[in-house]
Amino acid sequence: MPFIPHTSQDVSSMLASIGVAEIDALFDEIPAHLKSGSLTALGAGLNEMQVARLMRDRAAQDTPLLNFIGAGAYEHHIPAAVWELATRGEFYSAYTPYQAEASQGTLQVLYEYQTMMASLTGMDVSNASLYDGASGLAEAMLMAVRAHKTSRRILVPATVSPFYRSTARSIVKLQDIELVEIPYDRATGTVDMAALAQHAGTDFAALVIPQPNFFGALEDVDALTNWAHANGGLAIALVNPLSLALLKPAGLWGDNPHPNPLPGGEGTNAALRAPVGADIAVGDGQPLGAPLSSGGSYFGFMCCKQALVRQMPGRIIGRTVDLDGKQGFTLTLQAREQHIRRAKATSNICSNQGLMVTAATIFMSLLGQDGLRRVAAASHQNSQRLAALASGIAGVSVLFNTPTFHETVLQLPKPVAEVLANMANAGILGGYDLSADYPELGNALLVCATETKTEEDLQQFVASLQAAIA
Repeated sequence: MPFIPHTSQDVSSMLASIGVAEIDALFDEIPAHLKSGSLTALGAGLNEMQVARLMRDRAAQDTPLLNFIGAGAYEHHIPAAVWELATRGEFYSAYTPYQAEASQGTLQVLYEYQTMMASLTGMDVSNASLYDGASGLAEAMLMAVRAHKTSRRILVPATVSPFYRSTARSIVKLQDIELVEIPYDRATGTVDMAALAQHAGTDFAALVIPQPNFFGALEDVDALTNWAHANGGLAIALVNPLSLALLKPAGLWGDNPHPNPLPGGEGTNAALRAPVGADIAVGDGQPLGAPLSSGGSYFGFMCCKQALVRQMPGRIIGRTVDLDGKQGFTLTLQAREQHIRRAKATSNICSNQGLMVTAATIFMSLLGQDGLRRVAAASHQNSQRLAALASGIAGVSVLFNTPTFHETVLQLPKPVAEVLANMANAGILGGYDLSADYPELGNALLVCATETKTEEDLQQFVASLQAAIA
């Protein structure tokens, strides 16, 4: 703590009042062999000037590297105004806005954020964010099981990020929810529709549909959404929000209504009769103004169809008018008590990643619809250019024959780890090694290029890759 108000005399007085000789006696139930003892390896304490000097020296050791890693966290240009505004005291120190009369500014920002995310995803409703994309996917699975009521099975393609699958499995496994993995087609790097067809007619709550998937490839989202609905399940869209500036929004996926509404009451059937589109859309909001900073913090988003809004976790901000007819904002639909109903509860995601959501709202406001589209298009163009240049190197080829967004998988003629180590020595982060998560792909490298990359950057990557292979 930065400030501890109790003097030694205060502590002694409190211990005397409860009849204890020393503080350690309060923890005598802890076995002695589990205690750390004295910290003999620590050096002498430093004063403020010495600490500042040490930190400057350490920071100077971090040399900027040219980054071509994606795999769920992406390097995008963030206008300077985004964080100049987001770190103002009004936003930076704001907490959960339960007291609407004292939180109108925060509530309005969150309302504007929800409006933007609902528009971007093509869904009816958005909540005010989740912790991150991975836990957001788990929340969508829990939400689907609550809405479905008869099944606790979720179909999850192997093209979903392995990090997301691992996180979701950790969160839902103790609730007896089974995650069934669907293989991918080795030629396209997308969901194997023949393997998926084997689950037709079985009992499952939802199918997860990544767009783009972990390989950067674009899935046939219309066919997958139609299949999920035709077989009585929900469609959970797992999307990169920036890609939706170019691609069809999740709310418009598919082209047929649910022919087989599931049992479980009129409310459930109504929720499953949406005419078109994914039922839930989730993902990580990092591409919308959150910098790459040692893995976070980022934030997750969740949107859904109107009929499922009562199952949505987290906060939802609504707009209303007061007794004088003046516009106001407030938490709506969910009472705090909703989150303490044991098995019937939805997750209580309250303070969440509010600062990141504020930054995302400012980011989307500054860029606007046209700006987001231009960023997405430039990212796609650079990725395509990178793949074309890299595949010109002897022994290097693009692995999958399918359209991509801003990531591509390259097949290399030698172990990826060795190549990446050589490229790092040359100041380039060359991509993500897929061998640990997808060993069947051999020497497969996932590379990413966003709008931040110039032609010179791309040429530098190719030259470094060629040298590392040679």
